[in-house]
Formats: sequence, C-alpha cells, structure tokens
Amino acid sequence: MSITVEDVKAALSAVVDPNTNKDFVSTKSAKNIQIDGDSLSLDIELGYPAKSQVGAIRTGVINALRALPGVGNVSVNVTSKIVSHAVQRGLKVMPNVKNIIAVASGKGGVGKSTTAVNLALALAAEGASVGLLDADIYGPSQPMMLGVSGQPKSLDGKSMEPLEGHGVQVSSIGFMIDPDEPMVWRGPMVTQALQQLLEQTNWRALDYLIVDMPPGTGDIQLTLSQKVPVTGAVIVTTPQDIALLDARKGLKMFEKVGIPIVGVVENMSTHICSNCGHAEDIFGSGGGQKMCADFGVEFLGKLPLTLAIREQTDSGTPTVVAEPDGAVAQIYKDIARKVAIKVAEKAKDMSSKFPTIVVKND
Repeated sequence: MSITVEDVKAALSAVVDPNTNKDFVSTKSAKNIQIDGDSLSLDIELGYPAKSQVGAIRTGVINALRALPGVGNVSVNVTSKIVSHAVQRGLKVMPNVKNIIAVASGKGGVGKSTTAVNLALALAAEGASVGLLDADIYGPSQPMMLGVSGQPKSLDGKSMEPLEGHGVQVSSIGFMIDPDEPMVWRGPMVTQALQQLLEQTNWRALDYLIVDMPPGTGDIQLTLSQKVPVTGAVIVTTPQDIALLDARKGLKMFEKVGIPIVGVVENMSTHICSNCGHAEDIFGSGGGQKMCADFGVEFLGKLPLTLAIREQTDSGTPTVVAEPDGAVAQIYKDIARKVAIKVAEKAKDMSSKFPTIVVKND
C-alpha cells in the first residue's frame, strides 16, 4: 500500500504542538513533504524560537507518521523561522529588527527591568537573535543587570555598535554617563535620546528587541508608543492593589495608541522563606489573573519573591543564565515562549511587499 501526501497530512492533523495547542497542518507548519517508497521526510517550521522543544516535537511527529501502514524510515527536520509582524498604523518595521516588544509597568519597583532582562535571555536561550534597549533614561539598570560596562564604539561615525552581555545585544544611556550622575532632563530631551538609542544603534539582525520601558504613563511613554514600531507590550505588575491600579492604566495607554497587549506578568507573587520554605502572599494573591480577566488578555505567568533573583540580577548574571535549569528560570522561559507564540500568531508585516510610490513634479 503506497503512502500519499494526504495520508501524511491526515496523520499530522492529529499531532498537536504542545506549546501552541494547535496541529501542524492547520498552522501550515508542515512543509516539504517528500515520499520515496516507504520513506518519508518533511520539515516542521515553527514561528517561535524553540531550541529546547525540538526533540519532543520531532519525536511526536515521527511516532505519529510511523503509525501509518507501510511507513518505514521517517526523517523530520524541526526549525524556527521568526518573521516581522504588524505594528501601529502609520509606522514601519525597522529593517534590522523584526519584532519590538515593550516591557512596561504603571509604576516603578515591581521588577519590570528584571523581567525584561530575563525575558530577553530566555528568548536568546531558545535560539533567537535578541537585543535589549534600556529605555529607562532616568534609571538605566541594564548595564549592571547584564554585567556589561564600557562605551559603545562607532565604526562609521553615524551609528554605534551595541555592547553584548550573555549573548544579548544591549544599548543603554547608562553606557554613556557616570553611574552617579542624575539625568536632569525634560521630556523632549528624553524622548530624543530614546529615539537615538533605538535608531542609531547598529542592531545586528534581531528577531526580537526587548524594550525596558520607563515606569509610568506620562509624556515619555506616550511619545515612545507613538514613534517606535512596537509589535506588542508585556505588562509587569505585583498582586498588590496599588500596583494593579497603575498597571491597568499602563495597559489602557497601549490600547489607546494601537499597541496590542501580549499579556501580563505577575512579579513577587509569593514569598518563599529561605529558612523554612513557608510560602506567604505578602502582596496579596490573584491580582494579575483578575486584571487579565477584566481586560481579556493572557496571563503569562507569575514569579516568586526570592532572594536569589535579586542577588543574581545585582551581580550581572540574571536567573536565566545563573541557574538555567532551575525552577525560576523555567518560569521565565515559559513566559518567553508564550510571548513569542503570541507574537507569531499576530498578522505578518506586509509593508515590504508593497512598492514605495514617489510622486514627482516635473
């Protein structure tokens, strides 16, 4: 009995990607199906970085195809292809940055920068090319968090090369000022500095640029949201009612300027005593989930309040690289995968498909 492409597709339609909960046929992930006698070969192309998931996905596909009558050898190649997705109306995707993800909070002190750096490192660990823009001009913390120092160099006198920490490209005003020097700047100067950091950094073929936004919902955030082509925003909050009040405002701000909310991360969710292991909800519980239910957005995950996260980040080796196989790093990686999948499910950027029309007066 000879095998047909339809047989293969029927078998694959019953195989569900454990990360997207969708089958490989309806998502058009199965490509280049080749049949040679009793031998099968095909590619599974994922829209998100999945270095740690390749083995399990390949095994699931192979097992499903080997169950078909008459099938002998099965060869499955699993790859990831990250593409650019749609941004706010009227803005163009940057040529060397496929997707920009803003990490924001309504107020300071909720662990936004810690979440941003671990999110970037988690995406990089899965095989993506990742950059991190420290947009918190008044309180740049990413140089310290990534353990990176020195001034960026310029090879052409016009743009500056990003520095690198743990495999992530990074640009920050913190590389150009004295750590003890306060940034006594008005809003327009800050906005201009942010745009220069974004556009004049020579980002090298990024799949994702994570933007560590300044806290709040003022002029800086609004201007940034209107001038930077953002694919989606991640909101960071704690379960505390006071933090949630401001996080809700931050979420509404992004909605007003046409930036989709990828989801919400709840930080400092539960404190685990380092001596006895007792768990206590110091800042309350369930606030992040309730906020997501109220606004119809995805709850990406929650992180514990632990001494290790603080110590690792302060030392320039954030949790995802300090303890890559640890329980907390796994939470960050799960959140990063959800973010990447949500981005992959968005409409693709089609601006490059259309010609640029220039009207000249002769």
